[in-house]
Amino acid sequence: VIEAQPSESTGLRAMVGSKMPAILLLLLAPCIVAVQQRSEVRYASNPIRKVVTMLQDMQKKVTEEGKKEEELYHKFMCFCKTSGGDLDASIEAA
Repeated sequence: VIEAQPSESTGLRAMVGSKMPAILLLLLAPCIVAVQQRSEVRYASNPIRKVVTMLQDMQKKVTEEGKKEEELYHKFMCFCKTSGGDLDASIEAA
């Protein structure tokens, strides 16, 4: 009986194949970081981008405040409609 022993190249391929995603990640990580830093510098150094970002943030804030104000307005209108009878009764009593 002759046993087939795995060749060294097959063992090496299996070892590298199982670690390939980790190796790729280690090799590509500096590239990804460099691209991200370059885009951050480009946006940070561009004054027009700063203004546009500021305006977008202001738009979000104003929209949120508008929703809160609308909610408060509806509550106040409900209060005015329901408490009008009490006010009329107190004026007539006086």
